Amino acid sequence: MQKRKLGKVGPEVSAIGLGCMGLSFGYGPAVERADGIALIRSAFDAGVTFFDTAECYGPFVNEELVGEAVAPFRDRIVIATKFGFQNGDSKKPVDSRPESIRAVAEASLKRLQTDRIDLFYQHRVDPNVPIEDVAGTVRDLIREGKVGHFGLSEAGAQTIRRAHAVQPVAALQSEYSLWWREPEQSVLPTLEELGIGFVPFSPLGKGFLTGAINTDTVFDKSDFRNVVPRFSEENRKANAALVDVLGAIADGKGVTRAQIALAWLLAQKPWIVPIPGTTKLHRLKENVGAAAVELSSDDLAAIESALREIQIVGERYPAHIQQRVDR
Repeated sequence: MQKRKLGKVGPEVSAIGLGCMGLSFGYGPAVERADGIALIRSAFDAGVTFFDTAECYGPFVNEELVGEAVAPFRDRIVIATKFGFQNGDSKKPVDSRPESIRAVAEASLKRLQTDRIDLFYQHRVDPNVPIEDVAGTVRDLIREGKVGHFGLSEAGAQTIRRAHAVQPVAALQSEYSLWWREPEQSVLPTLEELGIGFVPFSPLGKGFLTGAINTDTVFDKSDFRNVVPRFSEENRKANAALVDVLGAIADGKGVTRAQIALAWLLAQKPWIVPIPGTTKLHRLKENVGAAAVELSSDDLAAIESALREIQIVGERYPAHIQQRVDR
């Protein structure tokens, strides 16, 4: 697989990474540990060298899974993990106090069975802790050799600038896809100006852009999409037009909707590295295959023209989660 560098100071990684959250958390029951390990190792065999996890995925069990899975090839890949919630619980308030960041780093190193965290993100901006203090703490961890690079997640342009002035930010991770393009307004121009990489999560719209979800889909009771407004039955029906457009373009190129959606992201900037997640081997192969899909300027113009005719309906998060997104 092709490689990409995350901004000016970030690591070089595969053009498509693997978001590991869904193996343990968020999208229904966790997979069997052996199956999760097998999928992560299959991703590496397919050329993936960028694996994304967090202490709150589980909590904790996803880091343990990733650590065990990548142990045979640890020095040939990049591991990203995150800090920022009380006791590693995403249902609790944010917590980026310096002492908490340090405690998370030490615990994550043990769970990941490694001596350094390649990319350490602040999971959500903490309004009670100056971002300069957060950046300074991660800077110290980098100097100590425990962390390789500093990242932010769902941070706004001004927060990014303030953090970057203290410790260069290697990458920002935020939601970005054909059905959530808000980062184009101020975040992407800021990243380009400062030389920061961008890691889109949910690049397939939490599965919707694959075409596998329709109005008849029933999610497991533990699947968080049950509370996401964009996934209400009514909104799924309204948003099907976007999937239809992707299908027409994909059919014309002999690829899948998911591959078009990922290829579109890759075509936006050379420093963008999406991290689709999956629990299925055939979906993993499909996602990895998107790196070889080339969209011409005519293809991109056709997608852009089609999108202008479609209004995406429904908020991407329920209100209590949306409040945590930095502006």
